[in-house]
Amino acid sequence: GDATPQQAWDALSTNPKAQLIDVRTQPEWLFAGVPDLSSIGKKARYVSWKFYPTYELNADFIAQLRSEVSDSAAPLYFLCKTGGRSLDAAIAATKAGYAECYNIEGGLEGESNEYRQRGQVTGWKAAKLPWEQA
Repeated sequence: GDATPQQAWDALSTNPKAQLIDVRTQPEWLFAGVPDLSSIGKKARYVSWKFYPTYELNADFIAQLRSEVSDSAAPLYFLCKTGGRSLDAAIAATKAGYAECYNIEGGLEGESNEYRQRGQVTGWKAAKLPWEQA
């Protein structure tokens, strides 16, 4: 299913087992920033769904996810740039046996505004949730 950024934050804040899985590429983590979960005593997990620059699917995604989160009952909140790749990753994780997988609507940056800028309309940044520039 889908969760708003605020719903994801609330779940991450209140459920010790809930995890945020950032499925973007390494350049995106470096240049667009990353969610900052330090105020709730957590760290995001980083497992790319696709690889830059070819955007080839990460064939080891599930294995890498399992190495990050072994508890298949833990609620997982998947995040990408705008919500497309994270939806695909959440579906794949559900098929692999994870019980609760959610796509964070709008991703980290969301839709562009009238000036073609992201982070202002929808997504994690627009919701004013904590993030940091790498």
